[in-house]
Amino acid sequence: MPKFIFVTGGVLSALGKGIAAASIGMLLESHGYKITLQKFDPYLNVDPGTMNPFQHGEVYVTDDGAETDLDLGHYERFTSTKTTKAHNWTAGKIYETILRKEREGQFLGKTVQVIPHVTDEIKSAFYAVSNDNDIIIIEIGGTVGDIEGLPFLEAIRQMRLALGPENTLFVHLTLVPFIKTSGELKTKPTQHSVKELRAIGIQPDIILCRTDRFLGPEIRQKISLFTNVPLEAVITAKDVDNIYEIPLIFAQQGLDKIIINRLHLPPRRRQLKKWKDMVERRRHPRDEVNIALVGKYAGLHDSYISLKQALDHAGTAHHLKVNISWVEAEDVEDQSPECLLQDADGILVPGGFGVRGIEGKIKAITYARRNQIPFFGICLGMQCATIEFARHVAGLKEANSTEFNARTPHKVFFKWRELKNVKQLGGTMRLGAYLCRLKKGSLAEKTYGRLTIWERHRHRYEFNPAFEPILSKAGLIISGKNPDHNLVEIIELPDHPWFLGCQFHPEFKSKPLQPHPLFKAFIGASYAYRCQKNKA
Repeated sequence: MPKFIFVTGGVLSALGKGIAAASIGMLLESHGYKITLQKFDPYLNVDPGTMNPFQHGEVYVTDDGAETDLDLGHYERFTSTKTTKAHNWTAGKIYETILRKEREGQFLGKTVQVIPHVTDEIKSAFYAVSNDNDIIIIEIGGTVGDIEGLPFLEAIRQMRLALGPENTLFVHLTLVPFIKTSGELKTKPTQHSVKELRAIGIQPDIILCRTDRFLGPEIRQKISLFTNVPLEAVITAKDVDNIYEIPLIFAQQGLDKIIINRLHLPPRRRQLKKWKDMVERRRHPRDEVNIALVGKYAGLHDSYISLKQALDHAGTAHHLKVNISWVEAEDVEDQSPECLLQDADGILVPGGFGVRGIEGKIKAITYARRNQIPFFGICLGMQCATIEFARHVAGLKEANSTEFNARTPHKVFFKWRELKNVKQLGGTMRLGAYLCRLKKGSLAEKTYGRLTIWERHRHRYEFNPAFEPILSKAGLIISGKNPDHNLVEIIELPDHPWFLGCQFHPEFKSKPLQPHPLFKAFIGASYAYRCQKNKA
């Protein structure tokens, strides 16, 4: 039977429970334990797939096509776990399951209630990823005290009762703010948060204190006294510029050893050399490179968390600091691209949905193509690059996607599946991992170093094969295709330092110790362009 670690949060949201859980997972893996992580969100949406990125941030996609919370990206980047649909549950998904069972008569006429039916369904989901893992780390979203989170907290309370303290561990992340006017760290938010947790029957075993400085012994002693948590288990979760330093900060305070002792796990030697080397390279880059990210949600960086991390991973591989210039696509529509992009060593246009900002993205791509600046287009960025080429090189002046103009005579992109009476927006998506075969001798094949790849998708519109002959004749290279459906996956241009667009989202498979090949190649090409520009 696996051991369970439950991570909760108090005081306010966005404290970093996901990164804390991922860091714990990374440390336990460094001891040789097999772990996995789950996220439980209290909101009633079935999944975040139809939620506005401005409200929820990035939608992360798994190999099996689940649209999930962005924290699953942290889990996969920090650890070797591969997440699936069973790794992210919402209150909506739990209730949907229960109501379907009730309609089917599975409760045999019983009154369906939060306890035991909802809590039993939540506990059943805990075991859905048990497999042969030694430890399952479960993050409970939201904040202690939120009414919608109570069934999840009740479920983990019941887990302690059923399995005992040697098989369950409660980790609570809370805030210890520094008040500048008085020059003091304040423990009251932590005290009240733990009081709220204890009122529903949960005594935390470990407290992670989110703060901007290491806590002194007096503050830790005070927190220990008021929360009934041993002094050694009051851990500083210090603010950092580089999230990959967090496991090392936890290790420095012995968090992993406390967990291993509390769960009665056999002690093993910790292996952190590769991780420490990676962090050291990030701390001391040899040079820098400037990347302009031209997007629709550039004002909200959480919309592009995996993208930013993938760029940073690639920069670390080249011993470079990656400076990202967040450019609103609509601003490019209204201004000259030279004003906004002249300092860019590389230009990246990411994925997205909707017509807003499209013409700005196309103008940015024209600027990159004509000025021989390395360009990387992802998902919608690949579509915009194809449309730009069709308009300005192949002579199809009205080339467009039916997403933006349903009446265009040159439908270069159209819906993958035209399903009638589909009310569930996710039903028309191509989601999850798909096979792609690469053209021999292409930039894509050279970058990956092989001819077949699997990459994750999240989109509704596809390249129209009717336009392949005319665009290929004009010089567009179609270097990657899905053989099962004959769908175009990668396009590139000859006679350009580095110009590539992919229909999938490679950022979802990048890790700090394993940078994605496309990002690594793009950053390398951008740095080469920078060096050439500086010489000139």
